[in-house]
Amino acid sequence: MTGSIYNWVDERLGLTEAIAFARHKRVPVHAQSFWYYWGGISLFLFLIQVFTGILLLVYYRPGSEAFESVRQITYVMHFGWLIRSAHSWSANLFMFAVLVHMFSVYFMKAYRKPREVGWLTGIALLFLGALFGFSGYLLPMDELSYFATKVGLQIPASIPLLGPFTATILRGGPDVSEFTVQRFFALHVVILPLLFLPLLGLHLWLVQKHGNASPESELAKPLAKRRSVPFFPNFLQKDLAMWLISLNVLALLASVFPWDLGKQADSLTPAPVGIHPEWYFMAPFHMLKILGSFLPGESGEVIGILLFTVGLALWVLIPFYDSENVAGTRGRVAHYFGIFAVTALLLTTALGYWGVR
Repeated sequence: MTGSIYNWVDERLGLTEAIAFARHKRVPVHAQSFWYYWGGISLFLFLIQVFTGILLLVYYRPGSEAFESVRQITYVMHFGWLIRSAHSWSANLFMFAVLVHMFSVYFMKAYRKPREVGWLTGIALLFLGALFGFSGYLLPMDELSYFATKVGLQIPASIPLLGPFTATILRGGPDVSEFTVQRFFALHVVILPLLFLPLLGLHLWLVQKHGNASPESELAKPLAKRRSVPFFPNFLQKDLAMWLISLNVLALLASVFPWDLGKQADSLTPAPVGIHPEWYFMAPFHMLKILGSFLPGESGEVIGILLFTVGLALWVLIPFYDSENVAGTRGRVAHYFGIFAVTALLLTTALGYWGVR
């Protein structure tokens, strides 16, 4: 019976061809193979967010009842606190995994020909993931999320010309309110998924098409000395093991450190001490703060936005500068630029948290 069912499905879906393709695809094996798993970890954490988000969607009510609905999910619904904690922790772990994946791709030069489009789609997915986090952070409408969102919206508001208009559109008015919650909810559960899922499908297809890139140290070896394993089942087994480890880490964090729900937001009360945006927005936030101390007023904000935009543009367009799979001056410049970017992000993030202690 099992064989008959398999044959029936195989005839219609082509399972044999898919398995043959997976076995034909090979994954390089070398000292840096560990970094290959972070793309799969990012995908797994995104799937966790989709599953837990659907469960939360059943009970969440946007608008004026947002806080009360989250309070009921957290304290009344059976295991609601666990689902909400898993959703929040997986969002943060997802951003961490995507950043690690991006930097590993960068330093292995996996953006070079013919993988330029894969790099661009990956950057776009990171940007959309950050928007997922920003839009979802406000939805509980507690004191921390309310004032942190007000602080976070100062970044787009600082953009010359279109910035204030964009911030007003996002808020739905001059200040963060229940209308902002409704807009962020629509952005979080409708608009962003419609953009994210097709882009994710394209990104995964490009990874399958071009395969995993090897670091320059491996490319310098003769073909006879390069090692690889089949994707199915060898690499897939290890990839699933990494998923299991990620699930255990997530379960530990969600159960031991459940996501807190603070007081209901009140626009008439002063902001609590130490309010700041999420950690993945801390670098641009603190950069604006540093430049504002040297160049008070609008000029500091404008220069800060321009510097960050130029740096981001250079990062996105790096495949078109360092495009050849050979050692050269451009490769070394790109490498040092990557080291500078990592150092700047870590330093500004650390200084940002040091300032809000």
